[in-house]
Amino acid sequence: MERTFVMVKPDGVQRNLAGKIISKFEERGYKIVGLKMMQMPQELAEQHYGEHKEKPFFQPLIQYITSGPIVAMVLEGKGVVRAARKMMGATNPQEADPGTIRGTYAVEIGRNVIHGSDSVDSAKREIELYFKPEELVSYQLAGDNWIYE
Repeated sequence: MERTFVMVKPDGVQRNLAGKIISKFEERGYKIVGLKMMQMPQELAEQHYGEHKEKPFFQPLIQYITSGPIVAMVLEGKGVVRAARKMMGATNPQEADPGTIRGTYAVEIGRNVIHGSDSVDSAKREIELYFKPEELVSYQLAGDNWIYE
């Protein structure tokens, strides 16, 4: 089974959307194998967004992502990286399809409520940034046979 990293950003937490967002992934059939609320330290934020270090929006992004608590989670399931990205919608909420998380809950790109890994490799890197191996739980859902063939 594939795993991906998903984060409800500070604006999503402050707007009390974490539970609604989590439930969308559960309702789809994806399994939560790691979940925690945390205040993101500056160092972690800089590691997470390191590829943007030279871009003009880097410092405002770091300031924003460390401004309040986030909810970090690891989801597991077949094709979960791609499916989670589709469920989130376009990074710019103005371009996100109605019914997606960003299309439903966000208006501006700088407050788009959610982050998700964009590839299996990114997921692996991001999961390792946020979770120790012992914080991830492997288990069988009783209803898996109703989700997967």
